[in-house]
Amino acid sequence: MGVDAIGIVVRVDASRWRRAVPGVQALAERAACAAAVKAKKHHAGEIAVVLSDDATVRKLNRDYRGKDKPTNVLSFPNDGGVDPDGAMAPLGDVVLALETVLAEARDQGKRAGDHLSHLVVHGVLHLFGHDHLKDAEARRMEALETKILAG
Repeated sequence: MGVDAIGIVVRVDASRWRRAVPGVQALAERAACAAAVKAKKHHAGEIAVVLSDDATVRKLNRDYRGKDKPTNVLSFPNDGGVDPDGAMAPLGDVVLALETVLAEARDQGKRAGDHLSHLVVHGVLHLFGHDHLKDAEARRMEALETKILAG
């Protein structure tokens, strides 16, 4: 396994994702892979994309960010790497909230799958250190998201 090998695992915790977005696992995997390829900086490891619900994301947001409300996507970065036995260590998790993602897509006139793809890309970029707290960072991150999604 090379130093820049990245694995993507998509886990569907809320089964309603499958009805709301046909082919959701493959779509999330493609988006995560595209973002990882464009954003990586010689990282190795595994990215987990978790398709969850508002209740779970609300709890995570409260426990880890002090915000007692659901949000569309949360990212939890980790160092990654390759374990001595050759297994990939986690680069981090990206967790999406079904109800919030669907409501945003509807409100913005987007297809749910397109919005999901954008949020997966956004979450994966966070795992690689991209952020949007300052205007210049936000512009760079948004430009990279646009480039990845156009591909």
